[in-house]
Amino acid sequence: MRPFFAASALVLLAACAHHTPRRSSPPSVPHVQPTEARPSGDARDAAPAFNPCAPTREHRDSDYTAGGLYAPGVPDAGPSAPIDVSGLAEPVPRDEPRSRYGNRSPYSVLGKSYRVLDSAQGYVERGTASWYGTKFNGRATSSGEIYDICSFTAAHKTLPLPSYVRVSNLDNGRSVIVRVNDRGPFHPGRIIDLSYAAAVRLGVDRTGTARVEVRAISGGELAEGPAAPVVAPMPLPSTTPPAPVGDGRRFLQVGSFADKDNARRVADRLGAADIDDIDLDHAEVNGQDVWRVRVGPVDADQIAALVERIRALGLPSPRVFSE
Repeated sequence: MRPFFAASALVLLAACAHHTPRRSSPPSVPHVQPTEARPSGDARDAAPAFNPCAPTREHRDSDYTAGGLYAPGVPDAGPSAPIDVSGLAEPVPRDEPRSRYGNRSPYSVLGKSYRVLDSAQGYVERGTASWYGTKFNGRATSSGEIYDICSFTAAHKTLPLPSYVRVSNLDNGRSVIVRVNDRGPFHPGRIIDLSYAAAVRLGVDRTGTARVEVRAISGGELAEGPAAPVVAPMPLPSTTPPAPVGDGRRFLQVGSFADKDNARRVADRLGAADIDDIDLDHAEVNGQDVWRVRVGPVDADQIAALVERIRALGLPSPRVFSE
């Protein structure tokens, strides 16, 4: 089997009724025997009469056009029968070495250059998610692992491979932890491409795309129990959230975004809720431009109430810091 990797990336462009991008690859690639990314549960055994996890066909170099697009005339889709993901366990985040393939930085796809982050730590972004299905089932991902529609995995343009992220559907509150082992989506306006199983868990298989929050998780960071719904935040405790020690002015950081437009949308959302002193702060983290949405300075006795107002907007709890 001869997989295609990034700089070697498998490119995602819109190709199916579910708005899932096609994938592409540059013509020059190393030859490697890909390894299989096994599912976290036993979906293969759930329906003996129908195995939606079976690869649809073998990889063929001839399926790729001169420009790198994969089989542009072949639409993507979900399996012909639904799969039950209720028994699939989510991957447990752990520290892993970078994969041999898929981490070249910078790399270019269809004339645009991308830089892989040095670390996934602290990465949070909101935007549009899509999914990819049976068209790519059984084919090599950018990392060299085999794409499996029945595993909780995803493709991302700049996170190191592999990485672990929690993806939360901002429209229905569902969330899932996925292992990022592929590159994409390279369709404008999309920040992550989900495996079909992950799309089912989030309810994105029916809508094609969805508004999501993507938050990186490092090994040992995962708290026990399910994540709190992002659209229905739990009430704050009556006590004031702890603030950093010191007498400096206190601020709230609502989020940090790789996309300036996403940061501006959050800032506009705060402003529409009559929250004052909003700042869009630009910084460079690990060589990557980020835009941080901050509020303040805030009086210490007003922090708890302001945090509650921000969470009531469906946003994550802001971080309190001082200067």
